[in-house]
Amino acid sequence: MTGLTAISGASGHIGGQVARMLSGTGLSTRLLSRDPDRIPPLPAAVPVRADFADPASVRAALTGVQTFLFVSATESADRAAQQIAVVETARRAGVERIVYLSFVGAAPECTFTFGRDHWHTEQAIRASGMDFTFLRDNQYQDLIPLLADENGVIRGPAADGAVAAVTRSDVAAAAAAVLTGYGHCTMTYDLTGPRAFTLTEAAEMMTAAHGRQYTYVRESISEAYASRSKYAAPQWELDGWVSSYTAIATGELETVTDSIEQITGHPATDFRDFLTEPPPHETRRHSAKVI
Repeated sequence: MTGLTAISGASGHIGGQVARMLSGTGLSTRLLSRDPDRIPPLPAAVPVRADFADPASVRAALTGVQTFLFVSATESADRAAQQIAVVETARRAGVERIVYLSFVGAAPECTFTFGRDHWHTEQAIRASGMDFTFLRDNQYQDLIPLLADENGVIRGPAADGAVAAVTRSDVAAAAAAVLTGYGHCTMTYDLTGPRAFTLTEAAEMMTAAHGRQYTYVRESISEAYASRSKYAAPQWELDGWVSSYTAIATGELETVTDSIEQITGHPATDFRDFLTEPPPHETRRHSAKVI
């Protein structure tokens, strides 16, 4: 594709990877972040401040942009409203096409409460008249090891459900391919790993890969809320954490697709293979999925 491309979340995991992948393509990019000083310099890329809570900064950042990779905002109580405002700002700024990073099964009443924000955002994009592509990613493999506590125990109400988790690198590769390719307008892709696995199986694979014992302990929903009450988090955040597990239990995250291979030309990374890479170096008080 030609024309100026903007990437939000360019100082983050997926936005940053996409920016690096595009840096050698000759595509002109504008890299958006609340703190552009955190963005490493890249060829043909201009860091720009854009804070989704500041519509004027978003309007300025998107003016002159043809294609906008919209990496969803950090979870918040008003994320849906904030993202809908970003869509309207993009339309008014003259953006022609949005590639939106969404979530599998996005629906107004999907089990994963944060997934509902994505449905509302998708509807706003559809209504805007702009061209669009929705990349609906599953839970991230990268975050599964971070679900374990200091004793290697993953606790949650996922029952015996399975999750077709995907790596953030595969999602970034798919986004880069969509941004530089053709034939993706009005398409919705569910991005998953090559197989679904239970959290018990995840713990077994982590044990084998990391040389320490991991286990999965099933919780009831009430037990899950109780065990997370020590974080003193707001209700919307607790609901998101707990429903990241209950969405697995209901089977909403178990469907496997070949979209990664279809878009990028290479198969999606298996969780067992992902674990042979260095473990993620990030700290969260509890991990749901960062979307």
